[in-house]
Amino acid sequence: MFRTALRNVLAHKARLLMTVLAVMLGVAFVSGTLVFTNTVSDAFQKSSAKGFDHVDVAIRPKYQESKGNAVGRLPELPRKLLAEAAKVPGAASATGVVTGFTAVADKNGHLVGGDWQSVGGNYWGAKDSRYPLVSGHAPHGENEVLIDSATAERAGYKAGDTVRLSVDGPVLTPRIAGIFTTDDGNVAAGGSLVLYDTPTAQALFGKKGTYDEIDVRARTGTSQSALKSQLDEVLPTHLVETTTGKQLADDQARMISTSMSGLRQILLVFAGIALFVGTFIIANTFTMLVAQRTRELALLRAVGASRRQVTRSVLIEAFVVGAVAGVAGLAAGIGIGAGLRELLGALGATLPDGPLVISPGTVVAALAVGVLITMLAAWLPGRRAAKVPPVAAMSSLHAKATTKSLVLRNTLGALLSAAGIAVILAATTMDADTAKVPMGLGAVLLIIGVFILTPLLSRPLIAATAPVLRVFGVSGRLARQNSVRNPRRTAATASALMIGLTLITGMTVLAGSLQRSIDKMASSAIRADYVVSMANRGPLSPDVAKKLAGTDGVTASSPMRNAVSRIDGETEFLTGVDGSAITELTDLKVDDGSFAVGGTRVVVDKDQADSHGWQAGSEFTMHFEDGKAQRLTVAGVYEGNEMVNGIMLDNRTLSPHLKDPADMKVMVKTADGASAAVKDRLEKALGSNPAIRVQDKKDISHQIAEIFTQVLNMVYGLLAMAVIVAVIGVINTLAMSVFERSQEIGMLRAIGLDRRAVRRMVRLESLVISLFGGVLGIGLGVFFGWAAGELLGTKMPTYELVLPWGRMAVFLLLAGVVGILAALWPARRATRLNMLAAIKAE
Repeated sequence: MFRTALRNVLAHKARLLMTVLAVMLGVAFVSGTLVFTNTVSDAFQKSSAKGFDHVDVAIRPKYQESKGNAVGRLPELPRKLLAEAAKVPGAASATGVVTGFTAVADKNGHLVGGDWQSVGGNYWGAKDSRYPLVSGHAPHGENEVLIDSATAERAGYKAGDTVRLSVDGPVLTPRIAGIFTTDDGNVAAGGSLVLYDTPTAQALFGKKGTYDEIDVRARTGTSQSALKSQLDEVLPTHLVETTTGKQLADDQARMISTSMSGLRQILLVFAGIALFVGTFIIANTFTMLVAQRTRELALLRAVGASRRQVTRSVLIEAFVVGAVAGVAGLAAGIGIGAGLRELLGALGATLPDGPLVISPGTVVAALAVGVLITMLAAWLPGRRAAKVPPVAAMSSLHAKATTKSLVLRNTLGALLSAAGIAVILAATTMDADTAKVPMGLGAVLLIIGVFILTPLLSRPLIAATAPVLRVFGVSGRLARQNSVRNPRRTAATASALMIGLTLITGMTVLAGSLQRSIDKMASSAIRADYVVSMANRGPLSPDVAKKLAGTDGVTASSPMRNAVSRIDGETEFLTGVDGSAITELTDLKVDDGSFAVGGTRVVVDKDQADSHGWQAGSEFTMHFEDGKAQRLTVAGVYEGNEMVNGIMLDNRTLSPHLKDPADMKVMVKTADGASAAVKDRLEKALGSNPAIRVQDKKDISHQIAEIFTQVLNMVYGLLAMAVIVAVIGVINTLAMSVFERSQEIGMLRAIGLDRRAVRRMVRLESLVISLFGGVLGIGLGVFFGWAAGELLGTKMPTYELVLPWGRMAVFLLLAGVVGILAALWPARRATRLNMLAAIKAE
């Protein structure tokens, strides 16, 4: 039986080629994902490990948890602590580290590096081994800085040039004292690093006389663990914590691995989708192959082969096909992994150099996926073939499904579909956080149920195309009959396309609906013409709000100042505003009381009010971060949203309790409204700062739309693999169908059907099957998009379902194009059949 199976594989090389391609694409996606993520992760880990070469033990502040009415905080690391660390017997040196945000503009005024990857720090002095100088000298005073060599190369800077910088608002224009190199992983990822002398860094980052971290180098002969023990003996361990350099590198490697695992999981999900689609194709192919060899298998049964041996021979064929596809997919995957790294580099993403990592796990995974998926898909056709009685099989080439099996299939499909719909509908009534698992389970049940029901659904849906197909005469009628001749085969072929379009449509519906809801939220909740914020979403200097308030044409402005407090022993986040201007800048629905902020009067969103049992007129005691308490009164309860929420109080009440006031954004209303001229005026008032964004409502909406567009494009690109596999499935099905109907096609040709009509018949059959899959996919995608939107609607009151009719029409059109393209080769093959040879074929 083993030799028979191998001969069958070699005898049907052309038939199995499409199956190999389908499996190979899925395996290539899996192995390519693993190679790419392993390579990038390994390169980042080695790069970051170099960054800790200068650290034997790091001293960091230990967060003081909130207790009673005291607000949690990070203690400071003063110069005294630095001196104590340096005096430890095993310490060779101790370095105080200060870090913060610093945006760098290129010579055209554009931001260099990613938004939140723009970092600033302190240069300790001429002996600072962390940052070797390439040119220039150490910075002295606030008018000199160092920049990393990668940033200097990208922006075209050299030592002696003047550079535009921003820390938290005001523009700085120091001179570049020198250029340095670094192994910092942030710079390796495309960010920028600016260094000041220590006093300047401390002043700019609000750390006068203190540090964010103290790095200690060990003397020769002193281990990191021994140095750590010595430091723990003399330092206040209730305020600080010590960590060895090795532990820091390990933690960094673990963090990089975790961050890469998210990308890896996303890519593997789409690889799984491609493999899932490929499973249908494999099962379809082996079903047709087994059906074509029914007499051969029956003869084997008649001469003594058992059912198990027949099933085993089919599985051996599947093993050979899977192994070949696995090896080819692994080779292609290695190329994909290398290509992805090069592609990201070409798109501007900076990745650290490193060798291509092909781990044993990647090789095993590729081969296992290829073999297991193929054998799993081939098991059912093989088992079905073994159950056909030899006499029945030898008397008929095609064994039709029994009525009992069809009833059983349709019943099972109906039950699974009903269960899936019920679970999804139940999930839409749950809390968004707890509904994820039920929603996913319901989606899987519904997709499997619809797949099982697809043969039943194919007849009425394909029958609906009859009026259109009649236009094409005999070819159209034959195409419709061929499409429903074998409903199971049609179902498996259409389902492959259905799954890809389900995901694409669902994501498109959800993205469009979210975009509309955010537009409504911005237009309904904000009256301000502009919202000013930092590019890195970090805090703004209070000077920004003062400059904006004094700009010509500004009629009202208010900073949105964030702070932490304690209320009834619980941590609560506050938003400080200008009480006299906030009503002109926002338009929030008030459910109780009035929207009045000033003095001891505050407004709270409905969620906060419900959690504390507050209403208009309620009083409560708030403990600020400086430990002082104040009695406040709830003036009103409003309906918050993702843009404006929480407890809102006047900045004149809040700011005296803050050590370093900082604003997350500033709302601005102008006399002339939003216009290009007004925006330009505001940007110039802020010194044309590269780190500050001045956005009107359209800009905010456009920024969010760009995020959705990028996500959708990524999803479309990843799902293209599943669509390609589906196309291969259509080609495979049509090619096998043409082979099976060789005698029939020869007879049609003999009685007068010309080649053009035969070609048209095959193309129309492919078109009908593809459109059938497209209709099912779009229908399921709309349902899933609606269900996911119902969950989001509980968190977003402005959520509104938007059906992208234009895009759905494009998706259906693309499904038709897929069908036409997939039919090119099978149609050409059908027209080239020799009539006499085809009629004589068995």
